Amino acid sequence: MSPAFRAMDVEPRAKGVLLEPFVHQVGGHSCVLRFNETTLCKPLVPREHQFYETLPAEMRKFTPQYKAVLIFVKFADEFGASGNIETKELGVVSVRFEEDEDRNLCLIAYPLKGDHGIVDIVDNSDCEPKSKLLRWTTNKKHHVLETEKTPKDWVRQHRKEEKMKSHKLEEEFEWLKKSEVLYYTVEKKGNISSQLKHYNPWSMKCHQQQLQRMKENAKHRNQYKFILLENLTSRYEVPCVLDLKMGTRQHGDDASEEKAANQIRKCQQSTSAVIGVRVCGMQVYQAGSGQLMFMNKYHGRKLSVQGFKEALFQFFHNGRYLRRELLGPVLRKLTELKAVLERQESYRFYSSSLLVIYDGKERPEVVLDSDAEDLEDLSEESADESAGAYAYKPIGASSVDVRMIDFAHTTCRLYGEDTVVHEGQDAGYIFGLQSLIDIVTEISEESGE
Repeated sequence: MSPAFRAMDVEPRAKGVLLEPFVHQVGGHSCVLRFNETTLCKPLVPREHQFYETLPAEMRKFTPQYKAVLIFVKFADEFGASGNIETKELGVVSVRFEEDEDRNLCLIAYPLKGDHGIVDIVDNSDCEPKSKLLRWTTNKKHHVLETEKTPKDWVRQHRKEEKMKSHKLEEEFEWLKKSEVLYYTVEKKGNISSQLKHYNPWSMKCHQQQLQRMKENAKHRNQYKFILLENLTSRYEVPCVLDLKMGTRQHGDDASEEKAANQIRKCQQSTSAVIGVRVCGMQVYQAGSGQLMFMNKYHGRKLSVQGFKEALFQFFHNGRYLRRELLGPVLRKLTELKAVLERQESYRFYSSSLLVIYDGKERPEVVLDSDAEDLEDLSEESADESAGAYAYKPIGASSVDVRMIDFAHTTCRLYGEDTVVHEGQDAGYIFGLQSLIDIVTEISEESGE
């Protein structure tokens, strides 16, 4: 079985990949979908695609990795030798929607050229900066084994199971979608990550809107290009995600007068105009209270500068205490990113976001207050009595992540078709970064860090 399919919850019987909602999407209007455990996909926007194709090397550590797809053709010569011929490399797949017998819509990813491939993942250390590649092949033997059921048969089975699980949540979900800030008490005995699947209202909203758009255009088009990107949350058990809209300007150079006026108004009425950054979405697991907290962009726009600071404090708070061990690493990454952007000539990251991610599931490490040599001499009984000498220090400071995302309106002089060419740094974005650094520093100092 293909490793890409092995990561799915349902055993596949088709060559296409069933795309699922990305449950950790907390902001943005473009639908982000889960391709497999480590890979996401989103609708291809030519400008964003160009950004990833021409990304400066020093910015790569601050953006999701762009996943390449290798298309191979299986061959056999007259002497019985066989092998693969590489035909193309790209980070794009073809996505179309299909209906099951209950007329439920689902999205399926296929190779960009036709429907004759199956998906696999291989390590390729020589292809920097990508650590993994997605490989489509035309292995006929494997193809026969994997097509015991048609795509629609598999989709029907999967959708029936999902419908049974989520039917009871429909009424509650309608209420959740309308809430700007909400708390959900998780079942501590259950899997927290699986509960996120049903209770992240923004993720489900984006997914439903994408399906609806594709359904409305079905008579004219049922095949879309999606780009493949690294899933930044895949290494976290319970991802806490903060989506920050960066910069003092959000509209691109190609925006209509109406669109530009609308974006200017949003900036003026939010913290974007004052500090160059505003909350676009948030997801936090507060282990102390056993609650998941979600905040959407509509609430983020209403925040004052003080409210923005309180939102950041809440993001790093686990319900019992502030996760102070995360603040230092975040500040170091923000400072490094600022230095990198100050060296980028003519780039403008209009409407781009910055993600801050860490694991809400703390993993304690044992810290000894006594010397190890002294403890070796203790008897079993006295060792038990000395258990108080063990302190549990939460770890995860090294696992906090800071990444730039969403480049649909990015421009720079390398984009030859652009009529407007900017000079120097993106002052608005850098201003927002400095404001963020100042506020996180204040939180750290006020908390006694």
